[in-house]
Amino acid sequence: MGKQLRVGIIGTGSISHMHITSYEKNENAEIIALCDIDEKRLKTAADKYGIEKTYADYRRMFAECALDAVSVCTWNSQHAPCAIAALEAGLHVLCEKPMAINRAEAETMREAAERSGKLLMIGFVRRFGNDCRVLKDFINNGDLGEIYYAKTTYIRRFGCPGGWYGDKARSGGGPLIDLGVHVIDLTRYLMGNPKPVSVYAAAFDKLLANKSVKDAKGYRSATKSNNNPADVEDMVSALVRYDNGAVLNIVTSFALNVKEDEGLIELMGTKGGAKLNPNLEIFTEKNGYMVNIGFNTPTALSFNGLFENEVNHFVDCALNGSPCLAPAGDGVVVMRIIDAIYESAQTKREVVINNN
Repeated sequence: MGKQLRVGIIGTGSISHMHITSYEKNENAEIIALCDIDEKRLKTAADKYGIEKTYADYRRMFAECALDAVSVCTWNSQHAPCAIAALEAGLHVLCEKPMAINRAEAETMREAAERSGKLLMIGFVRRFGNDCRVLKDFINNGDLGEIYYAKTTYIRRFGCPGGWYGDKARSGGGPLIDLGVHVIDLTRYLMGNPKPVSVYAAAFDKLLANKSVKDAKGYRSATKSNNNPADVEDMVSALVRYDNGAVLNIVTSFALNVKEDEGLIELMGTKGGAKLNPNLEIFTEKNGYMVNIGFNTPTALSFNGLFENEVNHFVDCALNGSPCLAPAGDGVVVMRIIDAIYESAQTKREVVINNN
């Protein structure tokens, strides 16, 4: 066994369990301590995973534990403070998505990483899926040609996780910053990471405040009460233009009067197109015929596999200096897009993005 990465977990809510179980499966990592301001939730997690050292203050954890790295799994508004403190303490950081609640915080995080010389990796977990890996192989081989249009719908009939997810002060926003961030990043990554130049968007808050959280589907906030606010948008539609002429069309929602939930990603290129829904299909031409390509390989979305791949990559980067597939700079660009979408929705005008 080689050197082990000594890891602390900040935040023990729902998403942290994906990180913890993934670190446990990696022979080159060891979880040393957990940190959470919720004493009951902290004890539950510590007992479940047999972790002795627990803290309510992450700065105290940094001072008292011999750590190499942390996973930041808090609500969104605490991503920047926790990550910056960890970087300043000389630790590598895997920060859950979204990187922060706005562009300014994200840029401050990146600057802290540059000063410290430590790794700041953003939890763009969809980059680590089998579907993404296989599709990227086809794209890199030129099978889709120039990808000039992407369309994605990440919508729920009613699927707000409740708790802090509906509280703008802690979340920074609704489905755009929670769900849309995944597909904005994934489509941009598959398209070769072009720079965004402008956005036109609309946002709505018609349904969320009037629906009961007990009807929510999918993952849920670890802490909920009847007093949690619901002051975020429930649906966003946006058009993002990139510097290479490509366009992304995105619709995302927590609450929308549709028949069923949908998670669809489509890419259109000059030689072929692709669809993730969640299985991968490629549409092209061969010998003068229109051809649809399916796969027997495990390309369906698997959250367990996603997080294990992500954590394994983080451990490898931290221990061996391998190039990071989800660097802080990409997180900053995504936050620029998200900020611009919210600004455009509010002003009802196109927003030009400054990439400097």
